[in-house]
Amino acid sequence: MLSKVLKPANLKRLAYRLAKKLIIVPHHQLNEVTLESSGSSWISTGDDPQFIIHPARRIPTRTFKKGWYLLRIKLTEANHQSHVGKLYSNLQKGELITVDVPWHSTKFVNRLFYLENANAMLRFDPCETETEFTINTFMISKLPTFIAMRHMKQRLYKLLNHVDNVEEYLATNCKLSGGKYIDTIYDEYNKTFTTGAMEKSYPFWIKFDEPRAIQKMKQTFTENQAEVKFSIILPTYNTDPIYLKECIDSVINQSHSNWELCIADDASTSVATTDVLKSYKQQYPNIKVKLLSKNGHISKASNEALSMVTSDYVLLLDHDDTLPAHTLSFFAKAISDNASAQVLYADEDKIDEQGARHQPHFKPDWNPDLLLSQNYICHPAVYKTSLLKKIGGFRVGVEGSQDHDLLLRATANLSREEVVHLPFILYHWRVIENSTASNASAKSYTTDAGIEALKYFLSQSKQNASVEKGKYPNTYKINWSLPTEQPLVSLIIPTRDGYDILKQCLESIYDKTTYDNFEIIVVDNQTSCEKTLGLFNDYSDAKNNFSVLKWDKPFNYSAINNFAVSQAKGEVVGLVNNDIEVINGDWLTEMVSHALRPEIGCVGAKLYYPNDTIQHAGVVLGIGGVAGHSHKYFHKSEPGYFTRLHLVQNMSAVTAACLVVRKSVFEEVGGLNEKDLTVAFNDVDFCLKVHTAGYRNLFTPWAELYHHESISRGEEDTPEKIQRFNKESTYMKEQWGDLLKADPAYNKNLSSKHENFSLE
Repeated sequence: MLSKVLKPANLKRLAYRLAKKLIIVPHHQLNEVTLESSGSSWISTGDDPQFIIHPARRIPTRTFKKGWYLLRIKLTEANHQSHVGKLYSNLQKGELITVDVPWHSTKFVNRLFYLENANAMLRFDPCETETEFTINTFMISKLPTFIAMRHMKQRLYKLLNHVDNVEEYLATNCKLSGGKYIDTIYDEYNKTFTTGAMEKSYPFWIKFDEPRAIQKMKQTFTENQAEVKFSIILPTYNTDPIYLKECIDSVINQSHSNWELCIADDASTSVATTDVLKSYKQQYPNIKVKLLSKNGHISKASNEALSMVTSDYVLLLDHDDTLPAHTLSFFAKAISDNASAQVLYADEDKIDEQGARHQPHFKPDWNPDLLLSQNYICHPAVYKTSLLKKIGGFRVGVEGSQDHDLLLRATANLSREEVVHLPFILYHWRVIENSTASNASAKSYTTDAGIEALKYFLSQSKQNASVEKGKYPNTYKINWSLPTEQPLVSLIIPTRDGYDILKQCLESIYDKTTYDNFEIIVVDNQTSCEKTLGLFNDYSDAKNNFSVLKWDKPFNYSAINNFAVSQAKGEVVGLVNNDIEVINGDWLTEMVSHALRPEIGCVGAKLYYPNDTIQHAGVVLGIGGVAGHSHKYFHKSEPGYFTRLHLVQNMSAVTAACLVVRKSVFEEVGGLNEKDLTVAFNDVDFCLKVHTAGYRNLFTPWAELYHHESISRGEEDTPEKIQRFNKESTYMKEQWGDLLKADPAYNKNLSSKHENFSLE
């Protein structure tokens, strides 16, 4: 909590040291803040906050000498927004040289830069806006040239995923520029930090990216889509005439003209509202209006509107929201292209009372387990009319979550192919004071209604499960029941030496796990440490559900686990790293309860670094060319993108650092690829094989463990490792290219470079 703001007189030199290497001085538009937590916290009072950076006094020359430097920072911003900092050199000469330093809350940033001359000071501008932030880490280290070169190449190998041969690409650019090779490397490295290559703001996306995407889509339109007719159902009740007119006008202005608007007014007491409706009905023959004499709430009103429908497809519209002009055209195109489509939905954003757009929701493709956790589909949704009639339309008694209830019942028996997602913003949800669009907790009854909707769905589908509230409003946790006789789970832990981490891992599993029926199989990959060998003996003597398998061959992660699974007795197997530490005792119960569901394949856990930031919350395909970890480095307390850090959901892949799957599924897809993927990406490849076999992979945040992988672990930093990593990356791109470019659990509008769900 903010307790006190210190206003420095004329921004005097409030100098302090960080990491005993630097003196950081607030120079412009900065007020220091006293916080209960650690770190140096500041409020920027304008759009040009500045720090001056001096070498520590213990450095004899007190200058930053000519050469290569690495800036390492971690800043935390109050609203967890992304920012672009700027580092300036050559201040005293007046010829400023700038490098961009994009950063996001809780994420470490490593930024290499080169000083052409000695500098007595540098300047760092953390952002370009008024905000509050904390400096957790700020370090500058001088590097030898060969280390700088290696660091730059590592980043380029990771981010130039569109280039087949990075070395050839760099050599060609060097030849074209006529400069030194290292200068070319530095130029390419700097480009990866430029404004166009980092996270974009939504206004930027609206101005540049959205028009291009719309135009590209329009070029694919065909004549037969004009035959698709839509019925738009619109329940109204005392709607503000200004917003009601904007809503209806957005339908009238559709580029696709084959539609009818079916309005059911729920006995409005506002004459202004009914006058607007009567006026539009008189002007437009394809606008139908039914004025109800008795208020029956939204489900009944929606059913009245549904009774007027004469077309094959229905789009739901709320009375103060609006549609972009191309919404129906895009849905008509999708219907023409997907003959089996029964339900279609698209992305949405919000508009304020002045019509300004913000808070876009870029959704995944069909994600049944996410729908059980949250109505992520929301608006806009298009249904086949026959499907709505079959399920009886809207259900009375779940008002407040009637759309969620409708989606659950409509999609209950549909396949992946029958639920189609359009990755375009096709709906603007109006934000008005006390609306659920502006504040999900403004209508707390909606969460209760959502629980009733889920209970009904589970009962009707004969699922043995219970429902409880999630961590956030309108989110839910489904508790799947285990059979009376718990199946045996075989936990497989490969190790080589590693006494301390293995001991911690085993102790945490045995001491905390509440699931009773498990065995631990440690796979010994040429351990020579006497303490570790002694640990094997101690557990073998003390535990009848502990055993050791010998793997006396070179390290091959895939082969080791395949061998262990073949020896496992359990109906369910768990792949577990030796540096895992259990946090919540019911972690295994939670994971097994999902793994036993017939439709579920791999189940992944929520893993934290020791500093309580996210190491794994599901794998996103395409990040860095192959795959990255969702929300990496976010703090455990953060909600994540639309609260997804706290929701069970389907993911294309999860990490094998802690993965649970039925043994029959593991064997069905041939296990891990021990030929082509000996170290990297074997878990992603395995999950994708499970996915293509028809199972849904799943991430659960309710199984929490620490993963004691170093948060600053080095990259693939030797020629041999780089060669192997590149070979395995190439295999993944050749094997799974289409999926890597369009992760169905992600969205193509989101970044393929960053793991924080920022815009591409």
